[in-house]
Amino acid sequence: MFVLGTAGHIDHGKSLLVQALTGIDPDRLREEKERGMTIELGFAWLKLPGGREVGIVDVPGHERFVKNMLAGVGGIDLALLIVAANEGVMPQTREHLAIIDLIGVRRGIVVITKKDLVDDELLSLVRMEVEEIISDTSIAGASILTVSAVTGEGLPELVAAIDKLLDTTEPRHDLGRPRLPIDRIFTMAGSGTVVTGTLIDGALSVGQEVEIVPSGLKSRLRGLQTHKSKIDTATPGSRVAANLVGVNTSQLQRGDVVTRPGWLKSTRMVTVKLHLISYLQRPLRHGTTVSFHTGAAETMAKVRLLEGDDLKPGDSTWAQLALDRPVAAIKGDRYIIRSPMETLGGGGIIDARTRRLRRFRPEVIQNLMAREGGTTEEVIMALLETKQPLEISALMAQSNLPADEAGSAIESLIQQGQLVAMGEGERRLLLTAAGWERLAGKAAATLTDYHRKFPTRSGMPKVELTSRLKLGNYISAALANLVGRGILVEDGVNLRLPSHTVRLTPAQQAKVDAFFKSLTDNPYAPPSELIPESDLLNMLIEQGRVVKVSDSVVFSKSAFDEMLARITSRIKDKGKISLGEVRDMFGASRKYAQALLEYLDREKVTRRVGDDRVLY
Repeated sequence: MFVLGTAGHIDHGKSLLVQALTGIDPDRLREEKERGMTIELGFAWLKLPGGREVGIVDVPGHERFVKNMLAGVGGIDLALLIVAANEGVMPQTREHLAIIDLIGVRRGIVVITKKDLVDDELLSLVRMEVEEIISDTSIAGASILTVSAVTGEGLPELVAAIDKLLDTTEPRHDLGRPRLPIDRIFTMAGSGTVVTGTLIDGALSVGQEVEIVPSGLKSRLRGLQTHKSKIDTATPGSRVAANLVGVNTSQLQRGDVVTRPGWLKSTRMVTVKLHLISYLQRPLRHGTTVSFHTGAAETMAKVRLLEGDDLKPGDSTWAQLALDRPVAAIKGDRYIIRSPMETLGGGGIIDARTRRLRRFRPEVIQNLMAREGGTTEEVIMALLETKQPLEISALMAQSNLPADEAGSAIESLIQQGQLVAMGEGERRLLLTAAGWERLAGKAAATLTDYHRKFPTRSGMPKVELTSRLKLGNYISAALANLVGRGILVEDGVNLRLPSHTVRLTPAQQAKVDAFFKSLTDNPYAPPSELIPESDLLNMLIEQGRVVKVSDSVVFSKSAFDEMLARITSRIKDKGKISLGEVRDMFGASRKYAQALLEYLDREKVTRRVGDDRVLY
């Protein structure tokens, strides 16, 4: 399925030509009919001699409605540039042609209308003028046909030319990531909310769950139509009307995107290649506020030029656009920027999930160049150099690469050692080899410093290292990989370097020796004044040599095990035990008996019933 779009100056006969070709009047609003001019987008369809149908988007030509024109021109496969024979090339002719060029439409036909109003000499002059203005654009060399929508002259030849050109036009790719940019929203009696747009990047089916981005609203497709015919599945390149369940028209706006849930994220900053139109009278300054248009969306934006303080007409540069409100866009989408009075320029989006880049940095520009025109492998590596780690699914969405192509390249890069993968399946995380080395180096350096500061500790708590590495949701996979590769050693709830062993100074060893002598001399009532400082005590606890039952009572592990065995045995024989019995059993004071029993209660070995303890 293909979509054809009109372009051209006001009153050059765009809508009349569409009606003559299709029998459908694209001017649907009463105001349009009263004023004799297109204000909003109009739609029609044409059945070609070969049997296929092509959708038509008719756009307004008046300079005040260029933003409406931009909402419909983004999804077209073929442009009809309309020039009236009695007026020739006019301001909006040039502006619409510039827009066609900036959004990358590669196939077009120039239609000189109203030939019945002029003689052959004037017709020839208009043809020469048209040849000149398209010569440096994306539709250079396009066929130029002359027609009269009133008499019908030239219309069969125009239909044949459209059919022939579409024969050599590749159909839209199905990437499995459908996007329907909304260009119209209305309510239909008996159905509810209906939106229309040109479907790209994937198919949509009746009954499918969908998400509206950037709002995040969830819905379901009750019905689909194309060219007023009900369909079960809409394919890429189709003009589609979608009936949404559970969503009001007030919750939607032009530029929202209907898509499969979960993958498409909105953005408030895009990194772009920006080309400024050559016929402008002044350069574009860094920091200028413009209106930004992509798909059917429009918002204000601030321009950040990355290579200079201004951009001269006809030149190109790398830039970032900080958007006033979020839009749904991905790498490869085309965009336009305008001032209040005229179109300024546009180009392609290189990164729709970008961070603020530093200006005047050669390495930044080199990375952007690789992401714009490099091989699949180069695009993947360049993207990961600026954003890592990334899940495979996120990488594919942000690179806008086909799944099979990206998957093969990723596996090849992993085998070559240029990428490191963590985890399994589509949730696998990817880093460049250099990124992995930085991560491993940071983890090792963090632990080296920790071991130096706390030599008596077996390692750093996992939660602390997680905070230090700042990997968020990716930390579990990262730590598992670091442990699996032998860079870190997992020791209970702690992590350490493989080379780390606990080392005591002579003074610390003397404290430990004195402490254990006190435990041996008084196993059931050890004195609290010889309990070492927390680092030493925690080391002994981790080593399983002592059991801390309270802040002032610590038993040796052997004494604790003996006491536990005797208490549980007594309870099993008699069904219960009292604090006094425990005190007398071990010849200890109430302090030790109470601390021990309360610890066993906390550990759910015993529980208190009145003044006695029973097994838990």
